[in-house]
Amino acid sequence: MFCKQCGKPIDDGQELCEDCKNTANTNQGPAGQTINVNVNSGNTGSANPQAKSKMAAGLLGIFLGAFGVHNFYLGYTGKAVAQLLITILSCGFLAFASSIWGLIEGILILTGSISVDANGNPLRD
Repeated sequence: MFCKQCGKPIDDGQELCEDCKNTANTNQGPAGQTINVNVNSGNTGSANPQAKSKMAAGLLGIFLGAFGVHNFYLGYTGKAVAQLLITILSCGFLAFASSIWGLIEGILILTGSISVDANGNPLRD
């Protein structure tokens, strides 16, 4: 691996070499260049690969909410099975109730009121 700031070889698991770590607090790199690093943040700049899309979940809720597709997508299988069973077992007579439920949840997802999936991972935009 190589240092993200100066390109020197470093050990695996490190982000910055010792020279860059020592100078990161002053915002000056080893050659005097200005750097924008917050060493204490722990943010590597990469997005969570397991994050679900807020837009996809919201639209699934609005258009397919009667079947609980948005809840299956987000991992809330209990709610999803309930919505699906209400729709199927009533032969569609109670589908409007599940549809309204899905519509409301879809809007809540898109507005950010529901912002995490079943595993607690934040939804990405």
